[in-house]
Amino acid sequence: MAALVDTAREVARHLLETPLPRRWSHVQAVAAKADRISAAVPAEDREVLVASAWLHDVGYSPDLVDTGFHSLDGGRWLCRQRFNTRIAALVAHHSCAWLEAEERGLGEVLAAEFPREETAVTDALCCSDMTTGPDGQDFEVLERLAEIRSRYGPEHLVTRFISRAEPEMVAAVRRTQRLLADSVRQPI
Repeated sequence: MAALVDTAREVARHLLETPLPRRWSHVQAVAAKADRISAAVPAEDREVLVASAWLHDVGYSPDLVDTGFHSLDGGRWLCRQRFNTRIAALVAHHSCAWLEAEERGLGEVLAAEFPREETAVTDALCCSDMTTGPDGQDFEVLERLAEIRSRYGPEHLVTRFISRAEPEMVAAVRRTQRLLADSVRQPI
């Protein structure tokens, strides 16, 4: 898992550590969690999962802001840097971002620029993100969604998105938890 993950970690560190230390704490914890739960995805996808976790929030970097939608901005930047195209698409669509894109009037743009996959990898990435708080603390998914709502307030676009995305986010977390439990029961 070395090269791709190491590159992703250093890219994220460079873009987030100094300008957005709280975001950097979240990203570090999401990546660590993705690594811990990587048994929930096929072995050939584990490196992609962990690298995507490191990069999922790079679009928040002040140096990358274009549309103001971090998922799209991060995916676009990764493409411009000729990063792995699958990882760029995972970043662009992470944690049900297509629903937030719709709220922002960018749904068609996101869909046209990045293919959306629906796999154990997307579920595990969502699980890692939606069970990790803004300071890197662990949350149960429903607690995390409540935390996001309270941070943004009832009328905010992000709160509307979270309300729309909650069923899919919870389902992704539960699917990942089941796969992880099954992997523990399977002989190696």
